[in-house]
Amino acid sequence: MRKQKICIIGGGLTGLVAAISLSRLECDIDLITRNFRKNIISNRTLAISENSLSYLNKLNIFKHAKKEVWPCSVMKLYSQNNSQKFSKMFEINNDGKSKKILYMLKNSRLENQMMNKIKKIKSISIRNNKKIDKIYDCGNLKSLKFGNKEYKYNLIIICTGNDSNLTNNLFGNEFIKNSYKEKSITTIMNHDPLKNNIVRQIFLNHEILALLPISRNKTSIVWSVKNGLYKENDSIIKERIKYYVENFFKKIKFAEKIEYKDLNFLICQKYYKDRMLLFGDALHVTHPFAGQGFNMTIRDLESLRKTLKSKIELGLDIGTSDILSEFSEKIKPENFIYSFGIDFLKNCFSIKSENLKKLRNNIILKLSKNNIVKDIFFNLANKGFKF
Repeated sequence: MRKQKICIIGGGLTGLVAAISLSRLECDIDLITRNFRKNIISNRTLAISENSLSYLNKLNIFKHAKKEVWPCSVMKLYSQNNSQKFSKMFEINNDGKSKKILYMLKNSRLENQMMNKIKKIKSISIRNNKKIDKIYDCGNLKSLKFGNKEYKYNLIIICTGNDSNLTNNLFGNEFIKNSYKEKSITTIMNHDPLKNNIVRQIFLNHEILALLPISRNKTSIVWSVKNGLYKENDSIIKERIKYYVENFFKKIKFAEKIEYKDLNFLICQKYYKDRMLLFGDALHVTHPFAGQGFNMTIRDLESLRKTLKSKIELGLDIGTSDILSEFSEKIKPENFIYSFGIDFLKNCFSIKSENLKKLRNNIILKLSKNNIVKDIFFNLANKGFKF
């Protein structure tokens, strides 16, 4: 039987990891991207669960995994009280255990590692700087045209995010989308060296501040604030961050520029149509305070690879509606519950009423004393609903 062909559109993290993972199937893959040869520069970071790191390691993406990722074994949640001080509400401590809370690394580092990996995989053809305006039918298959040549595919996987023209043209009315009316502020700060294995989430009155270690003397800042609160004034933002973190770090200097991004909630109601499958941020976007966006994508990818592998072994066409429906029905309920669960928690931590805050904090303090509850939270963050 002739090898089936998969087209992956999008050269971001999702498209790259999907290409590497699916290259292990008996398929030929075209990766269409507009920036493959560019050196990625960004201060954005990823929180990767133990399960996701294990999956990436199986793909042999990292030459030296221990040097690429930073293990974090403790998580602490804080609430701001009336005196503007922080009180600890919740803690999970896996220090000394084999399974860490999460691992941190820079987006750009992972992207560059995956690009280097893809260049060595013979079954992946890179089609750089290609803009996709139209996907059309060609018999039973789907086709794209570059220059004077037509390319036919059994399956097209769209990894261009939810704001791309291609995604909106094909699936425009299939999304549940809501703006948080917030921006994420991201940067990296240098500080005095320390063990630095504690992830901290600080729930302020109108903001959520995450302190995410990436080395002994570097910590990533992910801060979500209401639109217009600081008017993207870098100097004010840096001074405010210093004020919040001075009890945890000394000799603070900012190593990277500040980046801003609008925050939205999104979940797609239809995952596929006519041999085209949405993936990554095109399927689900959650608030960054939980650090689960990329982990959800990895879990989806594990499921997709297993589904396609079993169908290829049976000699079936992997782009048919029956197969894409089977995959969708497998992961859609989990993603739906998981996404709305994160949204519910975010709203709980954004409560303005002082009485409700006290009630919330008391409930969390009681939960923090229950090891069974802690294990459930850890396993949900690590594997979703598959534990």
